[in-house]
Amino acid sequence: MNKRMIKIILHLLFLVITLIWVYPLIWTITSSFKTNREMFSGSTSLLPNSANWSDFLPWNWGNVIENMNFSNYVNAWELANFSGYFFNTVVFTVSVVLIVLVLCCMTGYVLGRYTFPGKTVIMAAIVATMFIPAGYTIIPLWQLINALGIGGSMSGLVLAESGGTHVLYILLFAAYFRGLPKELEEAGKMDGAGFMRTFLIIMLPLAKPVIASTFILQFIQTWNSFFIPLVFTIHRPDLRTLGVGMYSFVEDNSADLVGMAAGATISFIPILLVFLFFQRYFVDGVAGAVKG
Repeated sequence: MNKRMIKIILHLLFLVITLIWVYPLIWTITSSFKTNREMFSGSTSLLPNSANWSDFLPWNWGNVIENMNFSNYVNAWELANFSGYFFNTVVFTVSVVLIVLVLCCMTGYVLGRYTFPGKTVIMAAIVATMFIPAGYTIIPLWQLINALGIGGSMSGLVLAESGGTHVLYILLFAAYFRGLPKELEEAGKMDGAGFMRTFLIIMLPLAKPVIASTFILQFIQTWNSFFIPLVFTIHRPDLRTLGVGMYSFVEDNSADLVGMAAGATISFIPILLVFLFFQRYFVDGVAGAVKG
C-alpha cells in the first residue's frame, strides 16, 4: 500500500469522525425547523417532512424558505424573549472581552519584557489561581460587587465575569512579547517614546495574532458563561444572558423540543461565525506564543 492510498484512507477516516462529531450540531439545527409532533413521533430524518434534500440544490434555494418552518425561531425570538437575551449577551460578552484583553495584554507585556523584584512570586501566584474552582469564590465575589453598589446591574455582571486572573491569556501574551527583539524597544527609546507609547505604537500592533486568539477563547467562554450570570441575574430576569435564558426556557417549556432547538441554534451560531472568521489568527497566535 503506497503513501497516497494511506493518505486517502486517513482522510476518509477523519471525515467519518468529523461527521459523527458534528452530527448533534446538525441535528439541533435541522430539528429547529420541525414541529413538536415530528419530534415526538421519533422520526429519524434530519429534515422536516415539508422539506426535501433537493431544495438545497443551488437552483432550488427558493424552495428552502417556502418549505422550512421558521415559526420556531419567531416564537423563540419574540415570545420567549431570546431577542432580549441575545442583546444582553452581546453587551455582556463584548464588554468582558475588551476588559480582559486590556488587562491581559498589559500584564503579559510587563511580565514578558521586564525583570523586577518579586516577578517570580507574582508569576507563581497567578499560576496558582488556576487551581481554585470558580464556585469557591462566588460568595466573596457577590459581596464585593454588592459592596461597590453595582449589584443587580449589567456593570456588576461584567465586572464579576472579567475579574479573574485569566492565566492562560497572560501567559500567551508574556511568551509572545518575550520573543520579540529588544531592538524594537531600543529604537523606540531613541525616538523619545516612553513606556506607554512604546507599548501602544510599537509592541501592541505586533501582538495581533495573540489578541485574536485571546478574543476567540474569551468570546466563547463569556458567550457560554452560565454560573456567574445565573447568580447575578437571579433577581433581574431582564439581565439574563442566552445561557441563563435557555435554562429558564427549558424549565418553563420542557415539552417544546423544537423551541429548545431554535433557542440553542440562536445561541451557538454567533460562536461558529466568530471562530470561522478568526481561526487563522487563532492558529498564528498560539503558534507564535509557543515559539516565543
